[in-house]
Amino acid sequence: MSKDATMESALSHWAPRMVSNGVMLTDFQEVCASIERWDDWCAAWCKRAGVHEALGLESLADGYRLTAAEHLSRAAVYYHFAKFVFVHDVDQMRAAHMKAVECKNLALPHLHPPIQRVQIPYRGKLLAGFLRLPAGAVRPPVMIMVPGLDSAKEELEAYEIPFLQRGIATLMVDGPGQGEGEYDFPIQGNYEEPVAAMVDWLMACDEVDNTRIGLWGVSLGGYYAPRAAAFEKRIQACIGLAGPYDFGANWDKMPELTREAFRVRSHCKTSEEARKYAGTLTLKDGVAQQISCPLFLLTGKQDRIVPWQDTQRVADEASGPVKLMIVEDGNHIANNRPYRWRHQSADWMAEQLGLPRK
Repeated sequence: MSKDATMESALSHWAPRMVSNGVMLTDFQEVCASIERWDDWCAAWCKRAGVHEALGLESLADGYRLTAAEHLSRAAVYYHFAKFVFVHDVDQMRAAHMKAVECKNLALPHLHPPIQRVQIPYRGKLLAGFLRLPAGAVRPPVMIMVPGLDSAKEELEAYEIPFLQRGIATLMVDGPGQGEGEYDFPIQGNYEEPVAAMVDWLMACDEVDNTRIGLWGVSLGGYYAPRAAAFEKRIQACIGLAGPYDFGANWDKMPELTREAFRVRSHCKTSEEARKYAGTLTLKDGVAQQISCPLFLLTGKQDRIVPWQDTQRVADEASGPVKLMIVEDGNHIANNRPYRWRHQSADWMAEQLGLPRK
């Protein structure tokens, strides 16, 4: 079965990410084998998501709440990947996204440990987030987790678990241009502003130790987190995963789907307008030098989305202590080699936030 060029590009870039973040390998193989055209991507993944959703709803009706939560969380991930960069059909994309939100919200109170849905005031509106406390913890340290260009809080559980296991609470937030925040707010290069709102919210949260706050970001979030840490000094430690140093400088080398997703998430009308707007996402002009908190940076040397040299440059320019991990055979975010860095980064953050080794 021959596939169109967009499908071929999608499969070559996303397989490790999807499988390492909650998509069953057999589901991935079967669904992708059934799709020839990119136009059919969203519907095909929504159909498979519906299988897991139905299992979850059946279990919930039967009183098996934990089983239901696991099925519904998986369905949310599938619906999320159904809408992933599917920006040429915004109505279909948004419908899939709302199903991801619906399924995850049903799962939240039944997960172990449970998740609280929270809302963070920002510019007269609200940013949606998930607060999750480690089981049995009393006022644990907390780490803010910010998604990338087209990831969202519903996708972050696989990244989150190692931190919870080490005693760190997590606050996963859809910021401007991300997940539920993409409709009210465009992508924002000065991400220190939404992070300041997130930290302000934590300052009023009695369930966590707000004197020990970490920050984590993945892909474009790997730019957002270090950028925010440069200005928001209430952050004690920061993890940046495969983020660009200057998003605009990489524009012409990015896949077309990535550029178009950025255009839509930035609320730009034309590609040229988006290209110019991309230049506002930068650590140039002395910004990187203002990162003074401990910094953990990860990149894959085979990354075809963000050059590994971008991560090296951030490491070279930051003024605080830096732990740099370059995975020689790693793709974007080294999701093809998650065992090389996911647990290690959690160990590092736990140590920065004053937790004992486990």
